[in-house]
Amino acid sequence: MAVGIAVFFYLLRQNAPYGRHVRPGWGPTLDNRLGWFLMEIPVVVVFLTVLLWEKPPVSAYVWLFSSCFLFHYLYRSIVFPLRLRTTGKRMPLVIVLSAICFNFVNGFFLGYYFAHFAEYPSEWWTDARFWSGMALFWLGLGINWQSDNILIRLRKPSSTGYAIPRGGLFGKVSCPNHFGEILEWTGFALMTWSLPALAFAVWTVANLAPRAWAHHRWYRETFADYPGERRALIPYVL
Repeated sequence: MAVGIAVFFYLLRQNAPYGRHVRPGWGPTLDNRLGWFLMEIPVVVVFLTVLLWEKPPVSAYVWLFSSCFLFHYLYRSIVFPLRLRTTGKRMPLVIVLSAICFNFVNGFFLGYYFAHFAEYPSEWWTDARFWSGMALFWLGLGINWQSDNILIRLRKPSSTGYAIPRGGLFGKVSCPNHFGEILEWTGFALMTWSLPALAFAVWTVANLAPRAWAHHRWYRETFADYPGERRALIPYVL
């Protein structure tokens, strides 16, 4: 978490060079769809390996929480890259490698916690932390997917340009996809009530909040007619 806070302040000054912020000087690149797959699939492999290494967990809560985690990442690593309409787009290899390192650590900590330390009482499902966290998780996932769908449909199959996204929470903020993912992993930390999930939520904010602000500045600088009432990340607030 301390490293995540340091990364947050670094990213406030230095935009991560991929997507609309890609720029030369960051070494070799690769196709961005391949990059997304290579970045995200390691967390699935590591998480499952550590979780099942000695014996399968017996707790139904562990299986439920693990399923939520894997549901997100199987979509993000396999389905999402195939849906992208980004022919010709490239991603620096250094970005891919840094994400792989993070996902190895994150997958290990979460898998090890659920395999060895996670203990929940049988009535955990009645606890406010469980149902409020579960509600936040699925609300965030829904916002994230809806926003991704809007962004994907903005670009025609042969197009490489950008346009102003409209619909959904884009009427309120520039990056509802990032807002949704922050809600998602905050909910995950709440419903699992675990330190590794809290660390993951902190890292999610540290990575996505500066990127949302960078996107917001980029939109306002690029489009003269960009809606002035939109916030960067949190509706009506930030």
